Amino acid sequence: MRFEGSERYVATGDLTMAVNAAATLKRPLLIKGEPGTGKTLLAEEVATALGMPYYEWHIKSTSKAQQGLYEYDAVSRLRDSQLGDERVHDIANYIVPGPVWRAFESEQPPVLLIDEIDKADIEFPNDLLRELDRMEFHVYETQQTVTARHRPVIIITSNNEKELPDAFLRRCFFHYISFPDRETMERIVQVHFPGLKGGLVREALELFFGLREMPGVKKRPSTSELLDWLKLLMAEDVDASVLRESNQEKTLPPLYGALLKNEQDTQLFERLMFMARRRRQG
Repeated sequence: MRFEGSERYVATGDLTMAVNAAATLKRPLLIKGEPGTGKTLLAEEVATALGMPYYEWHIKSTSKAQQGLYEYDAVSRLRDSQLGDERVHDIANYIVPGPVWRAFESEQPPVLLIDEIDKADIEFPNDLLRELDRMEFHVYETQQTVTARHRPVIIITSNNEKELPDAFLRRCFFHYISFPDRETMERIVQVHFPGLKGGLVREALELFFGLREMPGVKKRPSTSELLDWLKLLMAEDVDASVLRESNQEKTLPPLYGALLKNEQDTQLFERLMFMARRRRQG
């Protein structure tokens, strides 16, 4: 089976090639890119397009590699012992499988997402090397070895908050999702809003990319924020002429709070637009 994109996800040729290459090599696919470029959604869409079971593990700053395998619920066991519950005599009742374990037990080849791996401690990726290499791990409490029925398609995302260890990188196939160009962005918009008028799309993209290219901007608007903005424009029935006027008069676009997410960028935009108006008038 080969991934060629889906009805809901516009994938470039380079990205589909990366997904299929990682599957062929039987290596995790490490995806990097700006927030909002569809890294997390990719895994779900691969699973949907190929009809594969889907498991996800969203990493937090406090996450430990062990939690992806399983956790021992000592608190529940203590409570049950105080209540005289017979379950307490079998420790297996308190072993809680994690997303990696559930993916390993899948009866069909699954897709496993490990999302934002760079949020965790620097040693987190290395702690998973053996399990992802051998496709098995040991449960010490029950002396059980869990072996994958099928090797999952593993997709790992990173926002580049931390450098990942070299030993981990060597075991991955890497792909960087570049920010979509205007043509690709138009295709993405049409997928999400198939009935949207072309004039509104053109004017919205002109403003959107103008904000992204603004020098000194702290938080550039992402694809997901563009889609939120378009949804609001449709809900408020904003005409393309309003966006065109905003662009021509160098003023903040309507509902700009969906695109600009801090006061520094808003003030920067207002200063730059004020200077542009003065130059035009002079």
